[in-house]
Amino acid sequence: MQLKKLLASGARVTARDLFGRTPVHVATFARQPEVIRALALAGANLELLENDRYDAVTVAAVADDEDTLRVLLGLGASAKLITSRHDGTALIAAAHLGHDGLVRQLIASGAPLDHVNNLHWTAMIEAIVLGQGGTRHQAVLQALLAAGASTRLTDREGNTPLALAKARGYAAMVGMLKKGGAR
Repeated sequence: MQLKKLLASGARVTARDLFGRTPVHVATFARQPEVIRALALAGANLELLENDRYDAVTVAAVADDEDTLRVLLGLGASAKLITSRHDGTALIAAAHLGHDGLVRQLIASGAPLDHVNNLHWTAMIEAIVLGQGGTRHQAVLQALLAAGASTRLTDREGNTPLALAKARGYAAMVGMLKKGGAR
């Protein structure tokens, strides 16, 4: 394998391109978990941020790549990092995109449930505000509720998740929130 030859010859696993991406970022984007494993064994830091402040975990979360995320987390990458220009987390990114399987993985790995980004949104709020109220965003909301995410944190205007779901006409989400104790 070419990668093993490169690593054996001393290739830098922390090299960066013009966008600040490391080989781990590129391998994550390319959905190459075996390459990620090899890079980690060679000493690559799995938590470095590229220029837009994304780590590999967030890259996998945005790409809806459950297999690569599982590998990264299994190798010790953190689900707790503050990433992106919005000071968010991989959980917020996955929730906003409706990537319910990734949301469950990130929750199980200790992702901060109630982190508030610089837009003043949590994962729960993003699932409502940026979702379409469909089944995947409903599954995200259900996972967050089951994990104990707060239904009381508000957006910058003071709107709770329940108020946001009501305003958008997301009846299923309203029902889930009420069942979860939201007011």
